[in-house]
Amino acid sequence: QVQLVESGGGSVQAGGSLRLSCVASGNTYGVYSMGWFRQAPGKEREAVATLDKRRGNTYYGDSVKGRFTLSQDNAKNTLYLQMNSLKPEDTATYYCATSAIDTFRILSPREYNSWGQGTQVTVSS
Repeated sequence: QVQLVESGGGSVQAGGSLRLSCVASGNTYGVYSMGWFRQAPGKEREAVATLDKRRGNTYYGDSVKGRFTLSQDNAKNTLYLQMNSLKPEDTATYYCATSAIDTFRILSPREYNSWGQGTQVTVSS
């Protein structure tokens, strides 16, 4: 099992930036994909950005392309999400997740089996 701890959330004004961090511990050898997801009240959880660790492929949701950047520090088992030009519609709880599924296709949120506790991001207009 993988344990995930997110940090870096907060409240910012529109146009501001935040960087989220996710530290993974435990059995990380079986992790093939990592990613960030978000869920706003009354909405379904959606993928923000995901990384296929084996192939190095990165996926970004359409609403965050060009504004958010995913990166990792393998030595620290940490996944980062740099969020720039934040908009009020980015307000949500952001979750880090990992998957043990080895595939080239984009995984759905339900195919991720380890989740962090979430960190709140609030963007005011």
